[in-house]
Amino acid sequence: MIEKNSIALIGFMATGKSEVGKALTEKLGVPYEFIEMDELIEHQVGKPIHRIFSEDGEIRFRELEIAMCKKLSEMKKKVISCGGGIVLNKINIDYLKKNCIIILLTASKEEIYRRIMKDGKEIRPKINKPNVKKEIEELLSFRKPFYLAHADYQIDTTNKTIDEIVDLILKKTKIK
Repeated sequence: MIEKNSIALIGFMATGKSEVGKALTEKLGVPYEFIEMDELIEHQVGKPIHRIFSEDGEIRFRELEIAMCKKLSEMKKKVISCGGGIVLNKINIDYLKKNCIIILLTASKEEIYRRIMKDGKEIRPKINKPNVKKEIEELLSFRKPFYLAHADYQIDTTNKTIDEIVDLILKKTKIK
């Protein structure tokens, strides 16, 4: 059996994947490296995710996401913050599971809404609509079975500090 020495953080938008990923990488230290998957895709294409969605379409974005998962599956000792829809294509999970322990970060609907509105809904193409709460609820309801089916571990980030979440991940995964 191959020892999995990378961590992929999955979950709905605004559950803390990026902040937790950065803090986890810092705690693990060298040689671990933090990777923000959406930022890599943005850099590759030369435009932000919301423009990829609006100009090229969601299908094109999902193709780019699959290619990025394939590339990342070959890397070692990474902490990867995945986009919220990563679980929609099983091939993404198959690639990530080659070398990653998959951690699902969750939060309450109310907390997700609060965090999204603080950051600005405009940067989130799937919920940038008049009724943000309804969009969150519908997307969460649709995606939840996918998240649960693919996660090795699940951590609720509601009312927890980043340090508490990082400590829980380290305890569950036993990665050093």
